[in-house]
Amino acid sequence: MSASLPSDSASLAQHLDDLVVANRVLAKYGVLDGFGHVSIRHPERPGHFLLARSLAPELVTAADIMEFDEDSNAVGGDARTPYLERFIHGEIYRARPDVNAVVHSHSPSVIPFAGSSVRLRPIYHMAGFLSGGAPVFDIRCCFGATDLLVRCREHGEALAKTLGAQNVALMRGHGFVAVGSDVRIAVYRAMYTETNASLQQKAITLGGEVTYLSEEEAAKADDTMAGVMFRPWELWKKKAMED
Repeated sequence: MSASLPSDSASLAQHLDDLVVANRVLAKYGVLDGFGHVSIRHPERPGHFLLARSLAPELVTAADIMEFDEDSNAVGGDARTPYLERFIHGEIYRARPDVNAVVHSHSPSVIPFAGSSVRLRPIYHMAGFLSGGAPVFDIRCCFGATDLLVRCREHGEALAKTLGAQNVALMRGHGFVAVGSDVRIAVYRAMYTETNASLQQKAITLGGEVTYLSEEEAAKADDTMAGVMFRPWELWKKKAMED
């Protein structure tokens, strides 16, 4: 999949519409609730990103989207209250030029893996993007005892370093981030990170040995899914926007 924004990309209005849909979809399926957020890299100013004002994701409209610069400061004199943890997005975009969308979630099935020695690993083909296991960011390793929120650029930079070149990173006592070269891909990965975590827990409770995808299997599965991972977007969009 291309890491760059397509040269024939839709208008800014279309990108804003997709960002609104992403918020609604992730809320509809419980990956986001009253908290969490999703952003996209600005299609015309790649050093900037677009993220809603501080608002429950299910309520986000295009009018709620704010623009932030490379330091996660609101631009254009926008005085609305931003998400405190906008630095998650700003620092991942700074570190990863291949990333054009970021999801931050607190979805419940993932949280146990962020606080356990059991690593989140791909248990089925839909989650091949988790190949190698999701790394875990522990904020206390760099900053001591905190409220576990990513409150500044330094926190975001440390998280981005833990994410590295991976598609998903867990956050101890907090949640996870999922990234993609397109907002639809980031949404897909966030959705199936939650599903994989739920399935992995069920497999573990069976009491037998759990067989995960090998790195080669995961890579091949992810390559296959790359050709069809946009398929559920219109379905998710239809169901989320109907409500």
